[in-house]
Amino acid sequence: MKAQLILEDGSIYKGYAFGYQGDTIGEIVFNTGMTGYQETITDPSYKGQIVLFTYPLIGNYGVKKLFNQSKKPTINGLIVKECYKDHLDWQKGYTLENYMKENKIIGIEGIDTRALTKKIRERGTMRGIISCSEGLNKEKIKEKIMSYQNRRAVLEVSTKEYYRLKPKIFNIALIDYGVKNYILKSFQEKNCMVHVFPAFSKPEQIFKVDPDGIVLSNGPGDPMDLEFLIPNIKKIISTEIPILGICLGHQLLSIALGGQTERMKYGHRGSNHPVKDLQKNKIYITSQNHGYVVRKDSLEKNKIVMTHINMNDGTLEGFRHKMLPILSVQFHPEAGPGPQDSQYIFDDFIQMIEKAKKGKVKSHA
Repeated sequence: MKAQLILEDGSIYKGYAFGYQGDTIGEIVFNTGMTGYQETITDPSYKGQIVLFTYPLIGNYGVKKLFNQSKKPTINGLIVKECYKDHLDWQKGYTLENYMKENKIIGIEGIDTRALTKKIRERGTMRGIISCSEGLNKEKIKEKIMSYQNRRAVLEVSTKEYYRLKPKIFNIALIDYGVKNYILKSFQEKNCMVHVFPAFSKPEQIFKVDPDGIVLSNGPGDPMDLEFLIPNIKKIISTEIPILGICLGHQLLSIALGGQTERMKYGHRGSNHPVKDLQKNKIYITSQNHGYVVRKDSLEKNKIVMTHINMNDGTLEGFRHKMLPILSVQFHPEAGPGPQDSQYIFDDFIQMIEKAKKGKVKSHA
């Protein structure tokens, strides 16, 4: 079946529908990873977005539920050059297209994904519609695109109820803004009991589990849409319990410390972004997914030390607090998908917890 992608600037890309057939609207973002399409599709940080893969062939190794990053996909649509549709017996799973049909994900293939990516790089992220309908009313389409917003994304992907994961050496409280399964798994592998709280949980609820450390998770959307959560984070900071911020959690933590965020032109999405650890003087390849960034000049230099920067555009990728046990990174140290280079961040956080329990935390600069 024929389909078309219509962008907010009026441009139209014609192709063919795959997966679930219908219409869908969202923010068009591109991902530069060569593998990991299943992890990307099920990453809650992509809530409300239509994902464009720059790699030309997607679906060639099938889908298996073991690699899902959440209970179900949260993307609004998928754009690829070519979707591989053959059955893959070796995977003992099923094809990407069947997975998309089952989860009602609308896709379009056969368009010039290089040209579309170039447009987004030059003009910035845009909203758009994938449609299988014929005879579309241009005025109604434009009105629908311009009225689209994604401000409730975190509340839609966050857990609705508290739950915990075992085993236990350290007690970790994680605030779920759209957490990926691999983050939870990373802490479990380090023998941490993980208590998972909804995004809007009050600090008093979190303190009841007597956490050794608190994690602010990844998630979708604009951090400034979540200003109502900042007082909760400030209260957590005041306890001097060790804190780790990841992606959206990093941005919210920065705002609570007096920093500011800004929208990026087209964001960082993919599993091949080079980041320099300034303290180790090493460059790591990281997995990333964000459209907003913390302004380096907004953080108080007498309180914060920058630890990581992006090698492509110099944006802030991580910091530590000079007086408090706070560690924060913009990238995804769990890397699902992506290289395992930056998993040492979890070890650094565990070491911070150990020092705090021994009462030796004085400076983390």
